[in-house]
Amino acid sequence: MKPINVYHPADYSCDRLKEATAAFPIAWRPCAGQIGPVESPAVVMLPDGSASSAPPNAAICVIGGSESGPLLFSIKDQGDAEGFASGLFKVLPALADTPKTAPDDGYVREFVDIGIQLTAERDLERLLNLILRKAMQLTASDAASLYLVIGEDSEKHLVFKLANNQSRRIVLKEQTMPMTPKSVAGYVALTGKALIIDDAYIIPSDRPYSLNRAFDESHNYRSKSMLVIPMRNHQGDIIGVLQMINRKPSFDMTLHSPEVIEQIVLPFTHDIKDRMTALANLAAVAIENNQLYESIRRLFDGFVQAAVTAIEQRDPTTKGHSLRVSVLTVELAKVVDHLDSGRFADARFTREMLQELRWAGLLHDFGKVGVREDVLLKSHKLYPFELERIENRFRHLKKCVETDTLHKKLNALMHHECADCNSLFAGFENEEAAQYARLDSFLDAVVNANLPTVLPAERSNMLEEMRNWQYPSLNGGDPMRVLLDDEARVLSIPKGSLDEKERLEIESHVTHTYNFLIKIPWTRDLKRLPDIAYAHHEKLNGRGYPRGLSGPEIPVQAKMMAIADIYDALTASDRPYKKAVPIEKALDILGMEAKGGALDSELVNVFIESKVWQSTERLRQI
Repeated sequence: MKPINVYHPADYSCDRLKEATAAFPIAWRPCAGQIGPVESPAVVMLPDGSASSAPPNAAICVIGGSESGPLLFSIKDQGDAEGFASGLFKVLPALADTPKTAPDDGYVREFVDIGIQLTAERDLERLLNLILRKAMQLTASDAASLYLVIGEDSEKHLVFKLANNQSRRIVLKEQTMPMTPKSVAGYVALTGKALIIDDAYIIPSDRPYSLNRAFDESHNYRSKSMLVIPMRNHQGDIIGVLQMINRKPSFDMTLHSPEVIEQIVLPFTHDIKDRMTALANLAAVAIENNQLYESIRRLFDGFVQAAVTAIEQRDPTTKGHSLRVSVLTVELAKVVDHLDSGRFADARFTREMLQELRWAGLLHDFGKVGVREDVLLKSHKLYPFELERIENRFRHLKKCVETDTLHKKLNALMHHECADCNSLFAGFENEEAAQYARLDSFLDAVVNANLPTVLPAERSNMLEEMRNWQYPSLNGGDPMRVLLDDEARVLSIPKGSLDEKERLEIESHVTHTYNFLIKIPWTRDLKRLPDIAYAHHEKLNGRGYPRGLSGPEIPVQAKMMAIADIYDALTASDRPYKKAVPIEKALDILGMEAKGGALDSELVNVFIESKVWQSTERLRQI
C-alpha cells in the first residue's frame, strides 16, 4: 500500500493529528477551496454536513459530526488527535483493499523482475535473503521467516534458515527442527497446504499446530496475522516453507508495540495467498537450481583437488605449489579489483572470475602428468644411474692403476732389473699415488659439476681436460677415458639440471595442460580458464614459452599468475635442486624481472606494496 494522502482545508491546523499518527506513512495535503480529485489511498477531512461533496474512492473524516461507516469516521474538532488516530485505524483495512480502477501492471512487472533476479543469483545465502525481502515487500509483511526441507523420506527435517522483522532488530541462528505438524511451518511442509491465520493467538483447538510465542515474549512483539506457503519445485516436491507475519497497511510502517499491532495489522487475503504461492514456487525452483549449481561446483572442485593430488604424487617436491599459486593469484586480483588509478583502474573481477582464476591456478601445472617422471624429478645434471656408472668407471680405473703398478714390480723382479728394489718400487708407488690423486680430483669435479648451480669457469675447464684425458693401458688394450662426450656435455650445463631437450620436455607441460583443459566443456563464466593457464609462462618481452607471446597478447590473469608462480618457486623450501630464496631477495628478483621487461611492473608493485605475498605464509607452515 502507498502512503496515505490526507487532504484537509488549508486553514486547518493538523499539528496534533500529525503527532498522534507519526507511525503512519502519511502525506498531508492542504487544499484551498473545494477538494477535487485525489490520489488513492486517500482520507478527506471535511466539516460536518459536507460529506456529500467528497470525491469517490476516499475515506472521509467528518469534523464535528457523528457519522460512521466502512470508509467514514468522525472527530470532535481539529485537535481531536485520539479520535483521528482511532478512526484512521478503523478505515485502514478498507483503504488497503480498495479495488483499483486499472489493472495492476506494476505488480506484474515486479513479479517478472523478481523472477529474473531469482534466476540470476548464484549465491544461496543472497538468494534466500532476496526471496524473503521480496515476499515481505509484496505482501507488506512486518516479519517473515524461511525454512528449507533437508533429508530424504523418513529422515526429513526442517532447517530454519533466516528471518527478518521490520520492527525489531533480531539475530536468529540457523537451527534444525523436527518436521512435525505441531509447528505451523512443519504442518505446511508435511501437508502441502497453505495456511491463512487471522490471529495466531486464537488458533482453534482442533488444529494440530500452534504458535511458539517465545520470540514475541522476548521481543515485546505480537504475531497476529500469518500466511504460510509451501515452496514446491517443478516436480511438486516441497523443498521449503515461506512464513509471512503481520500484514500492514504499508510496508514502510513500523509496529512499535503490541497495542499498535492489535489495531492496524490486516489479515492476509486469498488473492495475496495465490500470488505468494506463485512466488514461493518460483523461489523453490530457483533454490533447487542454485543447490544443483552448487553441487556441480563442489563436484568439479573435488575433481580439481584430485587432479592437483595426482600432480603432487608424481612430483612430491612441489606439494602445495599449485594451491599457493592459486591463492596468491586470486589475492592479487582482489587488490587489483579495488584500484582506482593506473592502467588497471578499470579492471574488475567478479565472484565468477575469481573462481575461474582460482581453478586456473590450481590446474596450471596439470600437464606435468604428460612429462616423463625421471625428467620431472631430475634434481641433478646426471641421472643417478649415470653418476653410478661414472663412479664405477673410476673404481675400475683405480684397479687398473693398481694392477699396472703390480705388473711393473713383477717385470722388474723377473728381468733382474732390481738392483735396488726398494727404491724402484717406491717410484712405482709414487706414480700410483699420483694417478689416484688425479682420479680423485677428477671425480670430485664430476660430483661438484653435477650440482644444479651456476657452473664456474674453472670447473668447466676441468671438465674439458677430463673429456680429453685418457688412461693408457699397459696390457695393450685401448686407452680408457674417464669421461665420455655426452657425460661431459651434460655436466657442462651452465645452470640448472636440464639439458636443452629435457628443458623443452618440461616446458611442454604448459601445452599438455592446455590440451587437457580445452577438452572440458566449460560454462560461459569459465571459458577463459584454459587460455589463462596456457599463458602463465609467457613474458611481456616475448621471451616466454610455449608461444612467445608479447604483452598485449597475454591475459591480465596470466600476467598475475606468472608473478605468483615465480615468487612461489623462488621461496619454496621443498625443492631438492635449490635452496629457498629469502622473501626480500625473491621480491627483489621480481622487481628485476619487471625492469627487464619480463613481468608487468605495475602488477609487481601491487604484489609487493599490498603484501599479497603474505597470503600464503600460513600455508607454508602446514
